[in-house]
Amino acid sequence: MRWSLRQAAKVIQKGGIIAYPTEAVYGLGCHPLDERAVHRLLQIKHRDPGKGLILIADNLSQLAPFLKPLSKTERNKLNKTWPGAATWLIPAQDWVPFWLTGWHSTLAVRVTNHPVAAALCHAAKMPIVSTSANLAGHHPARTSLQVRQQLGHYLDVIVSGKTDSNANPSIIRDLKTGQIIRPA
Repeated sequence: MRWSLRQAAKVIQKGGIIAYPTEAVYGLGCHPLDERAVHRLLQIKHRDPGKGLILIADNLSQLAPFLKPLSKTERNKLNKTWPGAATWLIPAQDWVPFWLTGWHSTLAVRVTNHPVAAALCHAAKMPIVSTSANLAGHHPARTSLQVRQQLGHYLDVIVSGKTDSNANPSIIRDLKTGQIIRPA
């Protein structure tokens, strides 16, 4: 594993904010249960906390503690799209904090297939917050240079890597209804 990923994982574990490549755009991330870190991330983006955030992981077992139990049918549905660029809204455990769910009873989650993002979750030994690296209302960054120019002075680490510059941000679907909330 790259030294930079191990360092970025340590920054996450200590409450820092990082930027890293995902399937389509750079993401901003932090420890999902560190309230101070999540609020700092939301302030950097000027993002409404009521919208909720996405958690990414390198496998479903990292996300399971945050989610209400899944049926076999639901697991099969998820396994058809994961790992991949599909984000699902899944009922959250009652303890999951508002700063992750926002005004929703669901949590947005994705098992990523991006090699850097997955390796980062693996190194951190946890799912991480994943929201596009941009100020609210601005285009998301697709390169580390764009992240540095737009947000660099706010971040603790920028992990370099490639995104698919032709891809759109992940599709978001509701697991219970199948409704597409955000198309790909």
